[in-house]
Amino acid sequence: MAVDVYRYENIMIIGKKNLITDVKGILVGNSHDDEVKTGVSVLTSDERFAASVSVLGGAPGTRETDLLESDKLVNKVDAIVLSGGSAFGLDAASGVVECLKNKKKGYEVGNLNVPIVPAAILFDLINGGNDDWHNNLYKNLGKSAYNNKGVDFKLGTFGAGHGATTSNLKGGLGSASIVLSNGVTVGALVAVNPSGSVVTEGTNSFWASPYEANKEFGGKSFEFPNKIFSEYFRGDDNRKDSFSIKNTTIAIVATDLDLSKVELRRVSVAAHDGISRAIVPSHTPYDGDLVFSVSTARIKTKIEQSDIYNIGHAASICLSRAIARGVYEATPSKNDTLPTWKEVENKRL
Repeated sequence: MAVDVYRYENIMIIGKKNLITDVKGILVGNSHDDEVKTGVSVLTSDERFAASVSVLGGAPGTRETDLLESDKLVNKVDAIVLSGGSAFGLDAASGVVECLKNKKKGYEVGNLNVPIVPAAILFDLINGGNDDWHNNLYKNLGKSAYNNKGVDFKLGTFGAGHGATTSNLKGGLGSASIVLSNGVTVGALVAVNPSGSVVTEGTNSFWASPYEANKEFGGKSFEFPNKIFSEYFRGDDNRKDSFSIKNTTIAIVATDLDLSKVELRRVSVAAHDGISRAIVPSHTPYDGDLVFSVSTARIKTKIEQSDIYNIGHAASICLSRAIARGVYEATPSKNDTLPTWKEVENKRL
């Protein structure tokens, strides 16, 4: 099977674009509002696709995720939405549904097509943007993101990561891919907005550094943190009142191997390891950490348990790398409440 890839020190093979769109059939569209400092990302495909989800954070915000359970009727979806805006952002999926309806796509019910669009949101309402708006802007942002879909997209301060923050740096939109030895591709897309940190305390070294490929987030070697516990536990915790204003990492992992909802569920669970490796702490009561998993089913073959093992592991590595890339690629903008990684690193040089 011919695959467009390049090798990195014989450790891993990554897709040509190093984006989730290296998975054949995947398209991604982004939109944002500079004044409000928020945005939307849409993942879709030219054909309907299987999907599942795993939620490990304590404060999720979702739409249509119940349909992704293995015992539910609908086996395939039409798009997945990641959005800023907290509860307001769930309306972004309505805009995508409208676009799909106009194209007569969706689950067939008699003479109608009902688009199925699961969604997840993050909280980016207190990030220096204008919150004095009266009409919900997310439906239109959802439409714009869907209409911008393609195989190429930018990382950092774009899409659902446009207004994202971490505990001490700007967050962002990240993506990465891996090609397995059998030609199966795995990719990740993530909006990085955790209450925790993606860098080690006092060093600005990414927790995900051991998984980096081709200096995709700066090539900075891993530095062990000066301290691990004091900031997060009783006594030295000076952020008790600010936890609720920065939270949730929402992600999608994808493969082109034909997997069922049950198999994709295991991939979603395994992919959460990527969040744990790249963000400390993660899966907290204040985060709605969630991972969707999807299959475009472009590669059809007999599935072995080892396939699920390898795809889940690859998805977790992709997600760790995507998280670091999202923060690394963030760019400064007006009224930012936090610096970008590159701004802080440049001051250290």
